[in-house]
Amino acid sequence: MRKRFTLLAAALVAVATLSPAAPANAAAPQAQRTITWAPCEEEPSAECGTLTVPIDWSKPDGPTVDIAVARRKATDPDARIGSLVINPGGPGGSGVEAVYGAPGSYTEELQRRFDIVGFDPRGVGRSHPVICSASVYNQMPHTVMKSQADFEAWDAFTKRLHQDCRERTGPLYDHVDSVDVARDMDALRAALGEEKLTYYGISYGTLIGQMYAELFPDRVRALGLDSNMDHSLDVVGFLTTEALAVEDAFDQFVGWCDQEPSCVLHGQDVRAIWKSLREKAKRGELVYPSTGTKMTELQLIYNAALGNEGPDWWTLSQTINWLNGGPEPDWVPPLPGRGPVEGDVAELPTTILCQDYNLRVRNYAEYAALMAISGKLAPDTRYHPYPVDDLPICMNYPTTNKPHKLRYTGDAPLLLGNSLHDPATPWIWSANAARQLGPKAVLLTYEGWGHRIYGKDKCQTDIFDEYLISLKVPAHGTRCAVGTPEEESLLKRKAGTHAWPTDRLSWAG
Repeated sequence: MRKRFTLLAAALVAVATLSPAAPANAAAPQAQRTITWAPCEEEPSAECGTLTVPIDWSKPDGPTVDIAVARRKATDPDARIGSLVINPGGPGGSGVEAVYGAPGSYTEELQRRFDIVGFDPRGVGRSHPVICSASVYNQMPHTVMKSQADFEAWDAFTKRLHQDCRERTGPLYDHVDSVDVARDMDALRAALGEEKLTYYGISYGTLIGQMYAELFPDRVRALGLDSNMDHSLDVVGFLTTEALAVEDAFDQFVGWCDQEPSCVLHGQDVRAIWKSLREKAKRGELVYPSTGTKMTELQLIYNAALGNEGPDWWTLSQTINWLNGGPEPDWVPPLPGRGPVEGDVAELPTTILCQDYNLRVRNYAEYAALMAISGKLAPDTRYHPYPVDDLPICMNYPTTNKPHKLRYTGDAPLLLGNSLHDPATPWIWSANAARQLGPKAVLLTYEGWGHRIYGKDKCQTDIFDEYLISLKVPAHGTRCAVGTPEEESLLKRKAGTHAWPTDRLSWAG
């Protein structure tokens, strides 16, 4: 999930508004679904195409939607195994853009053996994005509620919002959950000519893989699931485990700062500085220096999550110091969190999350109780900003893919992975998912930090590669230590780039 309302996204949205979502053509039978490939306009070294699927899979001859697909062919045709379908996370992540960036995201060996194939899930990016009127979207109340009056304001707003978005998007608006996407992915598998699916999904992309394993257990060749969602969670479990995760990640950052002289806050009381900034933001007195705008407590807490996803502790420490009156960071992160959008329309991939998880609360008292629990579990960060920012949007909107414990009946082994200190998808989520999937699922633990473990160290990267290529899984309980400096991060970032995912949506890969 990736960029917020870039010029490209705005152009795509404008096209979508001119071509409403309910095409009259009937879905072609699955055996006839094909993809016509041509060089991508934005990235000619990759190939692009579209796959036509039903909007409602229970009505295969009904209206359709075109799914945008991209691929990079295997660099060694003689060694090619088949197609590796990828998804970068989200909800709202672009698999097409992930293919564009594949040379910097996957090892040369994996690119040698597979066509790397990505798709924008239905309702995302180039695949008929879920859109709403900007004039309605920009009336959104602050997502952290403080009273029953706030709750009632959100209740009224979401009724207008969902009606508007449904009218703008068309019938696809109610068919974007991960079960629908898993069915699209099986159609993609068939169109690629693959008897069985080989898949690597990150973060929210793991939920697509999990749903595929349940629906099509006999069509699985390999599912590499990196930094997993836990689909069994209710709203209490979701918010509490997320609060624990971001607090743990912040603890790790503070510990690094205490020990590392290169941290600009080294030798200072980082927790006290952070608490002072939170209190200042709550009073409406914290200003974001680069824009001069007042910064909410939610926006401040976003930094604790985003700065730990890479992690990018140097930038996080410089940003906290900057907000506390110090010099400007080497790289200035954009002001995080939701804000008004320009133009006529706004994208709303949060609807995908709402259809997959029941995050609704009955009243402010229930909401306040949940926030109080998070505050006790996370004394520094107070709560996790991602689900808190999304939760109110799910009011008055149905959860179509009901949360449940996973069930996998296939014979193919599955590989799940997670870092111990992941601020976005807690390690316990992957442990729960692996247990639910059964003995065929192996959990690989990276004893390090951040979100997504592939590429961070040689140990786990080699294990994922060997699994996807040779179908060999490690022993249950396998752990990868943090590598030596010369071994860590096989996939080096280009000079001047940052791991801080400020241009991505929640649960980014």
